[in-house]
Amino acid sequence: MKYLIYVALAVLLGFVGWRVYQKMTEPQAASGPRGGVRVVAVAVEPVRHKTILDEVEFTGSIEPVLKFTVAPKVAGRLEQLLVNIGDAVNPGDLIAVLDSQEYSLQVEEARAELEVTRANLAEAASNQEVALREVNRLRELRRQKVTSESDLDAAEAQYRAAEAKHEVAKAQVTQREAALRAAEVRLSYTRIHVNWESQNGPRYVAERYVDEGALLSPNNAIVSVVDLNPVLAVIYVIERDFPDVHVGQAATLTTDAYGDRRFEGRIVRRAPVVREESRQARVEIEAPNPEGLLAPGMFARVRIRFAE
Repeated sequence: MKYLIYVALAVLLGFVGWRVYQKMTEPQAASGPRGGVRVVAVAVEPVRHKTILDEVEFTGSIEPVLKFTVAPKVAGRLEQLLVNIGDAVNPGDLIAVLDSQEYSLQVEEARAELEVTRANLAEAASNQEVALREVNRLRELRRQKVTSESDLDAAEAQYRAAEAKHEVAKAQVTQREAALRAAEVRLSYTRIHVNWESQNGPRYVAERYVDEGALLSPNNAIVSVVDLNPVLAVIYVIERDFPDVHVGQAATLTTDAYGDRRFEGRIVRRAPVVREESRQARVEIEAPNPEGLLAPGMFARVRIRFAE
């Protein structure tokens, strides 16, 4: 009886194994509506050529290409301030006037002292001429053996003294002339102008530091002047991107103020070193700004193309 049970179990296990093998080896038919192979939808497009760009975006700030501070060279009370924030200025424009009364008096004093030294020079020249005539007269008398050698020596000594006084008087005149010119220069410094060499249009007053009536010392800032066309976008690149940044590369600027409007620029300077404390290098991008839309201090996003 047990033998039959074992045979039945063996037959049953063999049947189950055969069915499993049959299921595993039969082809997988798709369960479509008609029992056929399932169709997969695809889209077909023609082959096209397209440019692939390797661009990286950096953040930085807009700075002026040129900025300088206007300050007096002499001390004085600010009598007039002729410009204000936003005003355009050109080379040679008068922007401020200091109280010049003290410096005018110094010029008058220097001129009077010059006149005195010129009078002293004329007197010294006259004395020298008289001494020379006396020497010549005694030389003639000595040749005729009418006067003594000591009289001639005394006359020649007097002439040399007169000649020395004449030279001193000439030096004093030169000194007083220089003092007069210095006083006139100081007087001219009370009228403060702006000047620069390049002639690429006007520049603008960015900040005003003092008001009329202020007592200024030499080099006290009055206003600052900036050049707004072009401007610089200053960014800092990390060590990984440093080798890919080169002078002359094109760059595109955007700002929050103008949304998606793009401003084209070009890298004009790249620091040759990476700062040890930040592992970054300064890079400057110059961008034309004829409309004055980009203002120093703006936040800028700069995209630089490394490869195309």
